[in-house]
Amino acid sequence: MIASPAHLLRLGHAGFVFAREGVFAGIDTTLLPPPARAAVGLARLIERPASAVAANRIAAALTRLGPTYVKLGQFLATRPDVVGVALARELETLQDKMTPFAQAQAERAVAAALGKPLADLFTGFGGPVAAASIAQVHRAAVTTCGGSRAVAVKVLRPGIERRFKVDLDAFTFAARNAEKISAEARRLRLVEVVETLRRSMGIEMDLRFEAAALSEMAENTRDDPDFRVPAVDWDRTARDVLTLEWIEATPLSDRATLEAKGFDLRRLARAVIQSFLRHALRDGFFHADMHPGNLFVDDAGELVAVDFGIMGRLGPKERRFLAEILLGFITRD
Repeated sequence: MIASPAHLLRLGHAGFVFAREGVFAGIDTTLLPPPARAAVGLARLIERPASAVAANRIAAALTRLGPTYVKLGQFLATRPDVVGVALARELETLQDKMTPFAQAQAERAVAAALGKPLADLFTGFGGPVAAASIAQVHRAAVTTCGGSRAVAVKVLRPGIERRFKVDLDAFTFAARNAEKISAEARRLRLVEVVETLRRSMGIEMDLRFEAAALSEMAENTRDDPDFRVPAVDWDRTARDVLTLEWIEATPLSDRATLEAKGFDLRRLARAVIQSFLRHALRDGFFHADMHPGNLFVDDAGELVAVDFGIMGRLGPKERRFLAEILLGFITRD
């Protein structure tokens, strides 16, 4: 564990960014004790001019603070019981889009992870096509019996594990101290919230878990209509690198393009719901982050899911319980 002064320095920097982005403007100071009210007043002195402050202040601040804070915000968006409904809705707008790291770094990371020169693994390795908080994706090509095929190569950010560990240690420090002085913090179990995030990120940063999840989902859904997942290239997959079939498809979030291509949006909406329920209720294994940014529609009209870093499981009892709840809603019982 890093010493307390280092934690305080990191948390102080985060507080400065929150103040600068105008996050404290939304706090009702009448509910605070005088010392806290004074602290908020001082913080607002360094707030950027109103015209320069983003409409969603908290999302802007978390994005500036980097990958760990973006992940924390996305995690808390699923916990309105902890942060409140209004803040959870603001956090839902967080986009996991970061500046890509250098091409040379990515190429070195792939070669090191797979233990071979890049030229022996791929016939071509293009620049990043998407960059998120934990990894970025490159389009590449591999040789096959029939010639060449395109693949997507997901590469962990260099140093990301160290970055997450340092930030999460600071979160734990803050949560423990908050629980010592606040009954409300103890009720919300802030330390447990941070530890849940730590466990989740530990799984997400080993890409072999994502590859295994993809393979299991592919097996479960091989006969399903309207849904499929990219095939894993296990020969080019390791802890820090995941290689998948390249998907030519339209993002589900791109409504205009889907309409222009003539897709039936109502049918797609039904397919999303029915696919999720099949996975959750039939298989007990489901994509736990199936938002529109992780769903695509190929030219055949099939849904294609990506980003299997966060998965969920339900046992037989939980599945039956969920099915009975849904049946009750449907039959208005």
